[in-house]
Amino acid sequence: MPEHETRKWSHHVTESSDSLDLEKGVFKKGSAKEIASSLKQSAEHSKRRKARPFQSAMSMLNFYINRAGDQLSKSRRATLEKAKKELRKDFGREP
Repeated sequence: MPEHETRKWSHHVTESSDSLDLEKGVFKKGSAKEIASSLKQSAEHSKRRKARPFQSAMSMLNFYINRAGDQLSKSRRATLEKAKKELRKDFGREP
């Protein structure tokens, strides 16, 4: 696979797979609560998802965190990890 294609495979996955129809810039939002709220809304209204809303939203958040890897600052990673907790709370799945 040419280099320019390997850099963009994750973009292709989010655009063409049965992933969520996400709000633009969702992962750049300032707070974990805003991120979780947007993901929840997208998961509940998306026509492209195959899994249940909670699983779809959490999978997309994990996908983003994993693909960003070392490119995330410590504070941004902390916000995204907190968004996982907020997402669990929003879906009533707190431990």
